[in-house]
Amino acid sequence: MKKVYKLQDLDCANCAAKMEEAVSKIAGVQKASVNFLTQKMTIEADEGEHQRILAEAKKVIKKVEPDCIVLA
Repeated sequence: MKKVYKLQDLDCANCAAKMEEAVSKIAGVQKASVNFLTQKMTIEADEGEHQRILAEAKKVIKKVEPDCIVLA
């Protein structure tokens, strides 16, 4: 199942690429993409895993870009 999340205060394309790489490494993620221009993150994973993955994604995103907020 694919879910799209809005990102707020994502400052650069390089940070978006780092976030995409980090989120892709989370267990259970089949595919992840972060688009700097649209300020959106797309995560493909099993339906029951999205809450856990989103919580972990928020943690790794804060490490890359402390000001970035994921709007679920």
